Amino acid sequence: MTFFFLMIILGATDERAPSGFAPIAIGLALTLIHLISIPVTNTSVNPARSTGPALLVGGWALSQLWLFWIAPLLGAAVAGVVYRFVSGERSQAAGIEGPADLSQLAKAK
Repeated sequence: MTFFFLMIILGATDERAPSGFAPIAIGLALTLIHLISIPVTNTSVNPARSTGPALLVGGWALSQLWLFWIAPLLGAAVAGVVYRFVSGERSQAAGIEGPADLSQLAKAK
């Protein structure tokens, strides 16, 4: 969920995206995340929102709490890396422009 949410945020706020539409795209994406995930997993999108009840319940809730913190961090990190390749942003280190091409990366080194 975090991966897709961050991809939408990065795409909607990109300088190439039409200005003024980012709040609509981000808000609709967050609504969709809630509509899909709450009935299926009773999820909370905010890890801090999961921490409070877990501290009060204890036991099994505390043993699962790590997932509510690690999964969003990993999803966000992967989305950041993937977006750079998908969006065609220029890679400063390798001097590559456009979608990632591993053969170009090997030649740049």
